[in-house]
Amino acid sequence: MVHPIISVLITKPELVMEHVAGYASLMRDEASSVGLEVARRAVAWGVTLFAALVFLILAGVAAMLASVQDQFSWAFVLVPAIPLAISIIGFTVARKRLPEKAFSELKAQLDADAQVLRAIGARS
Repeated sequence: MVHPIISVLITKPELVMEHVAGYASLMRDEASSVGLEVARRAVAWGVTLFAALVFLILAGVAAMLASVQDQFSWAFVLVPAIPLAISIIGFTVARKRLPEKAFSELKAQLDADAQVLRAIGARS
């Protein structure tokens, strides 16, 4: 016996395409509401990685310069500490969680569709 979903896919593909288009529209709407937060996190990750790279370069240069000098200078510590602090701040901003309501409507729709599919599968 053919599963009811397969028969609908074969006989009425336009219904399936409408359903998929509805999912795409719902996802677009949900993503636009969360998009600003995602963009801010992406920028924060970029700043974090760039600042970490600058820190590593400056720390290496400071270590090389400190090894050839006879006296200690706080500049060897403070200059690399600035990009390290920026990197830490960027990391804390980038690691913030998305709002709990993000994609909640899409999740609810997926759960509802899964329940309908289970019910149809149990009947056949």
